[in-house]
Amino acid sequence: MIGPEGEQLGIFPRDLALKKAEEYVLDLVEVAPQGDPPVCRIMDFAKYKYEQEKREREAKKHQKHVQLKEIRISPRIGIHDYQVKLKHIQEFLEKGHKVKIRMFFRGREVAHQDIGRKLIDKLVVDTAKVAKIDKDPHMLGRALILILRSLK
Repeated sequence: MIGPEGEQLGIFPRDLALKKAEEYVLDLVEVAPQGDPPVCRIMDFAKYKYEQEKREREAKKHQKHVQLKEIRISPRIGIHDYQVKLKHIQEFLEKGHKVKIRMFFRGREVAHQDIGRKLIDKLVVDTAKVAKIDKDPHMLGRALILILRSLK
């Protein structure tokens, strides 16, 4: 058992440890149940819980929140449209987001997946300075999907 100031008090039976905690007008908290014997500490549990929540909130503030942005393209995309989509992808990646590129094949386009693969390969080469492949291009139904993530 550990006292309220962090000092070792010794090994006590449960009932005696609870009485000792009542003397200090504090709570008896089991800190290490896997120990032999289990380690308990006399402390103000409400204060301990508050400080723990405060640390978690502080850690959450410093966490980076990554979003998954989705860009849809067609295998028959025009040159200018491709440049616009590429610019959006690069902006998302520079902000640190992941980007999911979904190329949907309509009708008989699904028979010409090689055209889509070439376009996806060109996109990977064009974004190589700011991104790397998070998940390789794969077919999901009638859509070819690629996930890129920022180099940051």
